[in-house]
Amino acid sequence: MFETLTTRLGAIFEQLTRKGALGEADVDAALREVRVALLEADVSLPVVKDFLERVRARAVGQEVVRSVTPGQMVVKIVHDNLVEMLGGSGAVGVNLAASPPVPILMVGLQGSGKTTTSAKLALHLKQKHKKKVLLASLDVRRPAAQEQLAVLGRQAEVASLPVVPGEPPVAIARRAMQTAALEAYDAVILDTAGRLAIDEELMAEAVAVRDAAKPAETLLVADAMTGQDAVNVAKAFHERLGLTGIVLTRTDGDARGGAALSMRAVTGCPIKLVGAGEKLDALEPFHPERVAGRILGMGDVVGLVERAAETIEKEEAERLAKKIEKGQFDLEDMAKQLRQVRQMGGLEGLLGMMPGVQKVKRQIAEAKLDEFLLKRQEAIISSMTKRERKNPDLIKASRRQRIASGSGTSVQDVNKLLKQFFEMQKMMKRVGKLGTKGLMRAGLPGLAPGARPPFLPQR
Repeated sequence: MFETLTTRLGAIFEQLTRKGALGEADVDAALREVRVALLEADVSLPVVKDFLERVRARAVGQEVVRSVTPGQMVVKIVHDNLVEMLGGSGAVGVNLAASPPVPILMVGLQGSGKTTTSAKLALHLKQKHKKKVLLASLDVRRPAAQEQLAVLGRQAEVASLPVVPGEPPVAIARRAMQTAALEAYDAVILDTAGRLAIDEELMAEAVAVRDAAKPAETLLVADAMTGQDAVNVAKAFHERLGLTGIVLTRTDGDARGGAALSMRAVTGCPIKLVGAGEKLDALEPFHPERVAGRILGMGDVVGLVERAAETIEKEEAERLAKKIEKGQFDLEDMAKQLRQVRQMGGLEGLLGMMPGVQKVKRQIAEAKLDEFLLKRQEAIISSMTKRERKNPDLIKASRRQRIASGSGTSVQDVNKLLKQFFEMQKMMKRVGKLGTKGLMRAGLPGLAPGARPPFLPQR
């Protein structure tokens, strides 16, 4: 999400920060470009106007004119206003501060990913908050909707309310709350029906369910790819139901992301969670300050560390560190690194969280490096014997032919992977020689001076 906006704003601010001094005309010219970038990213016009007015009021003030680095000050002002537009500092979690069972009402249009998000939220509450959750489908119109939620519940190992054929939505909601109270559930997630477009029947049903369940949270599930129409959807639901939060889905598939900026600004409701993939565990808290940093190319180092902590085992990391110190990095270690990169969101996902790597991201896009290449490299290593993985110098012509046949690749692919491995091995030996303090002094150039980043797969 926000990829196009990040690229456009990065180019604008790069020109701005090169200038030693900034006049009002420079700021106005930059903000005109920002305006176009925001509109192209599907941010609604009223939101763009309000945002630029607030930025300009500060950007032409004395604090920028007198600053040693005026360009950087303008970037900071834009960043601070983006954080404010997205909801201020800090993530806003799901409200569970009510007497159990806590009702959570999920609303939205058909096709927004509401049912899948309900299951994701149940798993999130179970794993992150240690809550006992009951899923209940109130969608009696869409064929097999109730069964779909039951299947997803079984996958997440979360209970779902048994289906009673012909039971109306309000009755299902009441039965869900009674069942949850009797069986000591902490929370009940009510998955309501959607429509292809907003209509009175849809709203009346949602209002009736809300009045019956009295939810602590009424969450709008919205597709990030909806674009400008997302604002109208959010306003309509908020006016009738009184939303308490927004959950954005399909954020991994949209390069614009203006819906997130617009819906938060128009409704005043916080974006609480974002769906970042199809898997049931791909639901993350929304951190405005981190997202603003990523939009402006500043990265999200905290998020990167958190993701690493979730996917990398401490003992494995310590074992690898000791091997690197001794200069013993081998192909088995490389295979583990490739798997961890995929678990952490792939190359693009990781680079999006690192500060100042937009040029590297562009190189990846231009080279068309994707998840398929990472999997192919894993397949090549898996086709080697254990002895070959421990001692890659053994892999000569006939062995390379056998490995290529076994992995369904070509000898050229095997050669490229081995070349990349030997580059990584050299880099790891430098790390061992430099030590932690030496590495901090030398930085990345101390590892691979004048070379392309050795962790990038080669085509």
